[in-house]
Amino acid sequence: MHPAPSHPAAPEGRRPDRNPAQAGAGRGGDAQQVALWQQLIAVAGVLQSIRDGVSGTAALDAVSTTLRPGVQALLFQVLRNLGRAEALRRQLAKRPPPPDADALLCTALALCWRADEAPYEPFTLVNQAVEAAKRHPATHAQASFINACLRRFLRESDALVGATDADPVARWNHPLWWIKRLQKDHPQQWEQILHANNTHAPMALRVNRLQGSQAQYQQELAAMGADADPIGTEGLVLHRPLPVQALPGFAAGRVSVQDTAAQQAAPLLLQGMDRTRSLRVLDACAAPGGKTAHLLEMAGEGEPLQVTALEIDATRAERIHQTLARLGLAAQVLVADAAQPEAWWPAANGGALFDAILLDAPCTASGIVRRHPDVRWLRRETDIAQLAALQKRLLATLWPLVAPGGRLLYCTCSVFRAEGDAQVQTFLAHNTDAHLLPSPGHLIPRAADKQGAVPDNRFGDHDGFFYALLQKSTD
Repeated sequence: MHPAPSHPAAPEGRRPDRNPAQAGAGRGGDAQQVALWQQLIAVAGVLQSIRDGVSGTAALDAVSTTLRPGVQALLFQVLRNLGRAEALRRQLAKRPPPPDADALLCTALALCWRADEAPYEPFTLVNQAVEAAKRHPATHAQASFINACLRRFLRESDALVGATDADPVARWNHPLWWIKRLQKDHPQQWEQILHANNTHAPMALRVNRLQGSQAQYQQELAAMGADADPIGTEGLVLHRPLPVQALPGFAAGRVSVQDTAAQQAAPLLLQGMDRTRSLRVLDACAAPGGKTAHLLEMAGEGEPLQVTALEIDATRAERIHQTLARLGLAAQVLVADAAQPEAWWPAANGGALFDAILLDAPCTASGIVRRHPDVRWLRRETDIAQLAALQKRLLATLWPLVAPGGRLLYCTCSVFRAEGDAQVQTFLAHNTDAHLLPSPGHLIPRAADKQGAVPDNRFGDHDGFFYALLQKSTD
């Protein structure tokens, strides 16, 4: 149900051979060069929007297309270092400056606090940040203050960074409540999760089995110099990301971009089912349609599926139509609230019970922070309980729609146990007709081992996810 992650081609490596005042937005360079100070103004503006509660995706959409690739690359690095940057700003200034100036100052600090990872030389970033402050009306009055703070940082960087090392928010670049929650939920793996969240997510592909094999597509990628590792029967993980337009046959539906953990949903739901007959399947929170499409791709000839895809938001429901159209697939798409079946169930397969339901429930998205680094700064601790209540409601509402002997796959892209294992255990305690089948449970980012019913729950370098496959009794 979550937006497909983007894979910017913009770099985060240093480019000392180019004029930073006229820095291109992409790794290979952009035909239209953009001044770095302009990019920094835009990055600071997006950061301020995120601080105001706007999602990073929505805030980036407001950036001009000329600036957007470079701004996104810089923004992601800023968000991955924001805890450290804010701690450094507190060392440099007793009181925070006005919001626009603070956003620009923290942007510069986040990008240059580690010289070995800075996209440009630190002194270049400082010069361009000061230039940005001078040129933008909202920060012009604070240009001297920003200049003084950043020049001091260049002179005293080792001491200032050392003074923030004991701050867990600075060290891990996550809110303190988030860190404590992971320490409680995953006492052996919390550090690994936080470390993974601050790395770059790989670009994973799902080959459309109706249009070719995994091996064939891997060979085509290799022929164009794009190496990829196979995962499962349909997945490929690229060694280096590519624009989707460069993927062979993408427009014709030969391949989709989907994390390898998310690729497990359709196989888990359909495994062991009698697929020689027509199965009624519900994808309860379907946008943007990746899992809906995967279900249909798995059906193939002679194994028909009657798939109903629900989405509460009409705009996002349109993305399901677009996804299916590109892949040459068809499903019944309904704009409706899954928690109110009286409004849509009569229209879904004539109101018949479903053989299988996929519930990719709304969640904190705490497992996909690598792809959406703004999530950690947008979420509040109270969101967990609110979303867990919604998940509980959806489970209780949809379970009666599962036919005897059918199953429901509950999943979230979350690493918080309140949205995963704890949710399912509570459900099982109150529904004696539900039985937990072998399921991956909590998948930890970067392929962590987990002891459980499934011997190998590692699907490559994947996002954080949770899966529980529930079967209904026949009596």
